[in-house]
Amino acid sequence: MWFMSALVVVFAWGTADLFYKLGNNEKDKYSAQKTVVIVGLVMGLHAFFYYYLYLGVSFEWKNLLIYLPVSSMYILSMAIGYVGLRYIELSVSSPISNSSGAVSALLMFLILGAKMVWIQFIAVAVISVAIFMLSVYEKQEVDHELKVSGNVVDKKYQKSALAIIFPILYCVIDGLGTFLDGYYLDYAEILPENQANMSYEFTFLIVGLLLWGYLRVAKGEKIDVFHEKYKGLAALFETLGQFFYIGAIASNSIVVAPMIASYSIVSVLWSRIFLKEKLTKKQYVMIFAIIISVVVLGFFDE
Repeated sequence: MWFMSALVVVFAWGTADLFYKLGNNEKDKYSAQKTVVIVGLVMGLHAFFYYYLYLGVSFEWKNLLIYLPVSSMYILSMAIGYVGLRYIELSVSSPISNSSGAVSALLMFLILGAKMVWIQFIAVAVISVAIFMLSVYEKQEVDHELKVSGNVVDKKYQKSALAIIFPILYCVIDGLGTFLDGYYLDYAEILPENQANMSYEFTFLIVGLLLWGYLRVAKGEKIDVFHEKYKGLAALFETLGQFFYIGAIASNSIVVAPMIASYSIVSVLWSRIFLKEKLTKKQYVMIFAIIISVVVLGFFDE
C-alpha cells in the first residue's frame, strides 16, 4: 500500500514543481511569499472540509504544538525553496535540494536503526546518485545553451554563495523534517496519520494567514488568490501529495524518503513536454535508473 501512495506523491509533487516554476514571477519580489499564502490556504481548506467536515475527524488542537517540530521544518524548507526558484536556472540548487531524501534515510539508518534489504539499499543509493547527476546534467545543458546564445546573465544567478545557500538550507531542513516525520509516525507513533496531517495543514494555514496580513498591512501588497492560477494549481498538487505522503512515510519511512525524492524526474519530464525543453541522452539514462530503482523498492518490500 505504501508503494502506491508513494507513487502518487511522486507524480503530485513533480507536477506541483512544474507549476511552482510557472507561477514564479521574477518581477514580483513577493512572489515566494504569495506562494506560501496560497499553499497555506489550500491546505487549510483541505484539512477543514475533508477531514473535519466530510470525515468527521475530531481534531485536538494541542497536536499543533506536538507536531510543530515537523511542521516547522517542512514549512520553512518550502518557503526557502520558493525563494530559491528565482535562482534555479543557473545554480546547482536542484541536485542539492533533491538530496534531502537521502539525508533523511541516512539519519533514520544511523539514529533510529532502520533496516533495508541489501538490494533496497542499492536502490536508494542509485536514486540518490541519479537525482544528483540528473540535475548536474541539466545545469550543464543550461550553461551550454547560454554560451551558444551569448546571453549575459546577472552574477547573482550564477554559482555564487547567494545561489547555493537556498538549496543547502532546503536539503538540510527538509531532510530533518522527513527524519522527524518518520520518527513521529513510523517509529514512536506519537500521532495518528490524520492528526499529523491536520496539524501540518492547519499550521500552514496559520502561517499563510499571518503572512497575508503582514504583506497587506506592512507592505501594502494585495494578493488576488483567484488570479494566481499556477500558484493555485501548485498548491492543489502539493496538498494531494501531502495527503498520500503521510500514509506512505508512516509505513516504511527509510525507503519512502529517498523514493519520494525522485519526484524531480516528473518535474523534468513535464518541463520537457509542456515547456518544450529537451532531454539529453545522459538525462534519459538517469531517469531510467531511477525508474528501475523505484520498482525495486516496491518489489522487494519486506
